[in-house]
Amino acid sequence: MPRAAPLFRLLSVTAALAGVLTAWPAAIAAAEPGPVAPAAPASAASGPEAVSNSGLNAGLFYQLLIGEMELRAGNPGAAYEILLDGARKAGDERLFRRAVEIAVQGRAGEQALAAAQAWRTSVPRSVEAHRYAAQLLVGLNRSAEALDPLRALLANTPADERPATIVLLPRLFARAADVKNVAGVLEQALQPYATIPQTQAAVLVANGRMRLLAQEPERALELARQAQRVDPGSEAAALLALELLPTQPAAEPLLKAYLQAKPDSGPLRLAYVRSLVGLQRYGEAAAQLEQATRADPKLAPAWLSLGALRLELKQPREAELALRRYVELNSAAAAAVAAAKPAVPVSAPAGEDETGPDTESEEADATLVSPAEGLTQAYLLLAQAAEEQRDYRQAEGWLARIDSAQNPLTVQVRRAALLAKQGRVPEARALIQASPERSAEDGRSKLLAESHLMRDLKNWSEAYRVMVLANGRYPDDADLLYEQAMMAEKLQRPDEMERLLRRVIELKPEHFHAYNALGYTLADRNTRLQEARDLVQKALELAPNEPFIIDSLGWIEYRMGRREEALQHLQRAYNARPDAEIAAHLGEVLWVLGRQEEARKVWREGRDKDAANDVLKETLARLKVGL
Repeated sequence: MPRAAPLFRLLSVTAALAGVLTAWPAAIAAAEPGPVAPAAPASAASGPEAVSNSGLNAGLFYQLLIGEMELRAGNPGAAYEILLDGARKAGDERLFRRAVEIAVQGRAGEQALAAAQAWRTSVPRSVEAHRYAAQLLVGLNRSAEALDPLRALLANTPADERPATIVLLPRLFARAADVKNVAGVLEQALQPYATIPQTQAAVLVANGRMRLLAQEPERALELARQAQRVDPGSEAAALLALELLPTQPAAEPLLKAYLQAKPDSGPLRLAYVRSLVGLQRYGEAAAQLEQATRADPKLAPAWLSLGALRLELKQPREAELALRRYVELNSAAAAAVAAAKPAVPVSAPAGEDETGPDTESEEADATLVSPAEGLTQAYLLLAQAAEEQRDYRQAEGWLARIDSAQNPLTVQVRRAALLAKQGRVPEARALIQASPERSAEDGRSKLLAESHLMRDLKNWSEAYRVMVLANGRYPDDADLLYEQAMMAEKLQRPDEMERLLRRVIELKPEHFHAYNALGYTLADRNTRLQEARDLVQKALELAPNEPFIIDSLGWIEYRMGRREEALQHLQRAYNARPDAEIAAHLGEVLWVLGRQEEARKVWREGRDKDAANDVLKETLARLKVGL
């Protein structure tokens, strides 16, 4: 491309500068200063304000124009000096911010700090200047010096805004190299506000969040408790408890107490649901979503997530009701969007996994899913719910609503599953095989889908054959090797299964499913039990809350004769995931402990969820138990 003529370039910069003077981005607040700051392209921002609002004279305007030209020409050092000089002359906060931003983008931490300090001197009541200075000092590992700007920041913050500002302060230092020292500095800065009723809870939360960042969760939990005692209605304290939940289960009562007192706290409840799902506590997550929908029946994301969880819990009828409600709400929202912005189409997503939406994702935020994306997810889940109720015509009806051009493989895989359920297996396989391959990943996904289809039909030999083909086409793919190992186990080839799983572990040491599968299989064959236990313990280190791994550990303890320990693990696994196979194991341990009515109750629950489960059927037959 030819270079632009000088006059055209000058006019372009002048037009851009009109916005630069009034609306420069404040992205520096989230950036790391100094040599570790992320690089970003320098660009002039635009905004609605006119240049005349800046109070700059013609000479200074020309100076700033030259500074922007230097920046665009690749001379950030010169641009920084020119803009900082202009900021000092005008005392204009926007110009100081621009100078700091240029230095940060150039990874010149000391220059950024110099500009921030000059800003503080020129505009001593600027909260933003003190905030930048404190963050830059911490980023430069000079945390002790951040005390003064932090104190100035708090002193100049309006009293009614101070609690919220205090709660958010730890975010400025999340990437600090010496978090413990920063936590101490922040505690000093907050000390004057620690006994003021309006800010007391906020101070406790801020200090707690810093202690959590400093890897002191027990101290953080105690501060969260103190904050809730001071202010039972503190949402910030509840949010801190939520952050602590994955590693500090004792934080959960704080969260529950807040939600009980404020049942209409929809966003926080949905965030709690995400944590419960992450902990594999699906039943409790569904219960929370039920409360969320009762408190706000129009909370569309809650209905979508509830439908997905009900399917996970093998409750297709309840899932369908929730998903139909989501579709109703979503359609109304889409109509409103169309009425407000008829010229802006909403496109469907590029693709979804055939199992439906990821319930561990950000489903709590409605703004993260467009109406088209949400409907695609809902239709896939509704098709699955209908399929599980053996209403194949209805399932096909839901699939027909999805834009197949945007989701070809996803829709074809679900249609193939429907055909297979109706005994039309050759047609089902042909449908998957005929799906277009837009990428190598599509080819891999087709082979996996075909293998899963045959696995669901318990045609282990054909599923195995497809995986052999897949591993020939995509060698050293850990997930494909794992699938082949599972089929080898079904074909009673334990040596081959072990060889494949050890290769998976070699290729992908964090593949916790491989450790668990190998450990469980050894235990199920009642051999090398200590090695089996070590393998499952490794899996638990990688995935501490996975119910099936906890189930494996319980089964190993049972095989090793430690029945009470086995019972504890199996009850925990079953509470998190009331699966038929886990029910089979838990019921057997209860049975041998003489708690036969409890065992029968658990087995009946497992049978109601999946009467065809092989492990459950084998257990009942071996123990000669009739339900």
